[in-house]
Amino acid sequence: MNRHLFLTATLTGLTVQPIAAAAASGAAPRITVYRDSGCGCCEGWAGAVKAAGYSVDVNDVEHAARLRRFSIPPELAGCHTAVAGRYLIEGHVPLEALAQLLRERPQIRGIALPGMPSGTPGMPGLHTTTHVVVLDAPHRVYYTG
Repeated sequence: MNRHLFLTATLTGLTVQPIAAAAASGAAPRITVYRDSGCGCCEGWAGAVKAAGYSVDVNDVEHAARLRRFSIPPELAGCHTAVAGRYLIEGHVPLEALAQLLRERPQIRGIALPGMPSGTPGMPGLHTTTHVVVLDAPHRVYYTG
């Protein structure tokens, strides 16, 4: 395990256990990550998701093609889009928000954490409060953490 993945898993350890339990029960879908070609921080996010017990596949795609394919507005874009069941997860969404989405199963297309905020899974730096928004209603906050 590399240092960055270890730190990410350690820092998110308080929330990894409940997520891992959901994954072990068969409730967690396979997650496919479409990352901007060559982006390293996406590996950190995917590693944290994998450490939480999910099955994860990572595919490289060109940035603009990814945004077009998944109809992601540029103002909500991160460096990767994940697909979990019928949901899209854009950017470095915290694991708690991912777990909440999969547990609650709201009637939305997905959630997004625009940009690349420090301290989120896969991103170095100190954690700051983040606001995960509903993908098709960016003024509606889905999760704050």
